[in-house]
Amino acid sequence: MEEAFEHREEPMKYMLLVCGDDTADASAMAPVEPWVEEHGVRRGTRLYGHRLRLPDTAVTVRVRDGEVLRTDGPFAETKEYVAGFDVVDCDSLEEAVRIAAGHPVATVGALEVRPFWDEDPMEDAGTAVRRFDAQLTAAARERDVDRLTACYAPDAEVFGPADAEGRSGIAEVRKQAEAWFAALTGSVHREVRRLTVRPGEGSCFSHALVRIHGTRVTGEPLDRLFRVTTGYRDTGFGWVIAHEHISVPLGGADRKERS
Repeated sequence: MEEAFEHREEPMKYMLLVCGDDTADASAMAPVEPWVEEHGVRRGTRLYGHRLRLPDTAVTVRVRDGEVLRTDGPFAETKEYVAGFDVVDCDSLEEAVRIAAGHPVATVGALEVRPFWDEDPMEDAGTAVRRFDAQLTAAARERDVDRLTACYAPDAEVFGPADAEGRSGIAEVRKQAEAWFAALTGSVHREVRRLTVRPGEGSCFSHALVRIHGTRVTGEPLDRLFRVTTGYRDTGFGWVIAHEHISVPLGGADRKERS
């Protein structure tokens, strides 16, 4: 399998909580853009980040004895507040601290550096895609609709070769899978070719050629090549398919891929 990214042995993600200070004079603070350019574009260690609105726009939510308690304002009244965040991917805590120390807000406020929870249960993009491939291939072979739909997000968007407007939601994904299996008899063989994975922060995309072959209920053979582009979402507890676009290569209907 071909993967379009470089894998490091033991990278770790860190959240940099950018903490402002109401009492500090930030007039001489350097602009943040060069820091973002350096670590986000040139070095590739900053994966994502964003500013947050001021604490007076916050809403704090608690649930006690089943009752939702809403309080306008931040969780704690303090002169320091979280003004934004950045997610960095580093080889060590020391590297994350060095990156945080270079952030302009560190000169007038503070940056809290906190590692993400143990990522062993959270797959990287390549592992997740390989698992989905195995799951979808097994579901097709066993004609298992439940196993197939378990791979998709509840709000998944799926576009098939004959769907001009696509299908939205897990119920539509299930309906499409049931119709597909109803048109075929016996095992359905699924072969993935030329798979490319492009990861992102909290999501990734893959592109592949997928050959499907089996037997229609009419007795006619099915041997078809599809181009499949898939978007995956990391929910924090695992990956799901959020978007899938299936098309037929020009002249590729009911035929094997040309060598």
